[in-house]
Amino acid sequence: MMKRLHGAMGVPTGDEYREAAAMRIALRAFASRSEHVARANGLTAERYELLLLIKTGPEGEATVGKLSRQLSIGQSAATQLVRRAEDIGLLERTLSPKDARVHPLRLTPEGERRLARTAAALRRDRSALGALIAGTAGPLDPA
Repeated sequence: MMKRLHGAMGVPTGDEYREAAAMRIALRAFASRSEHVARANGLTAERYELLLLIKTGPEGEATVGKLSRQLSIGQSAATQLVRRAEDIGLLERTLSPKDARVHPLRLTPEGERRLARTAAALRRDRSALGALIAGTAGPLDPA
């Protein structure tokens, strides 16, 4: 006799499928809205994410290598992303007081301004997405 599997270890239940669909729809809507708002503030979605990581990281620790790992992109792609943001005046390289070979990144006043406007415009969207995520069971699986 074959047993039907439902729940955590077997075939998802109808509620789990509905939750998965709602989550995917919400994530896509949030990504689309973020991209639209970022563009309205003179940023690409990638530059917005880059500026967020630099702004929220410990002072003097935002390096191309670290950012490439955080963004899950290759070192050369991160270098190009940083270079383009630097070329349009959103960030600048500094000198590390510990190691002259290291050039931590920091936002320029223009980068700060665009980041602040974008983040502020997305405040309600982040809150709504956060509430949806908080309503789901369990933490995210990093794998």
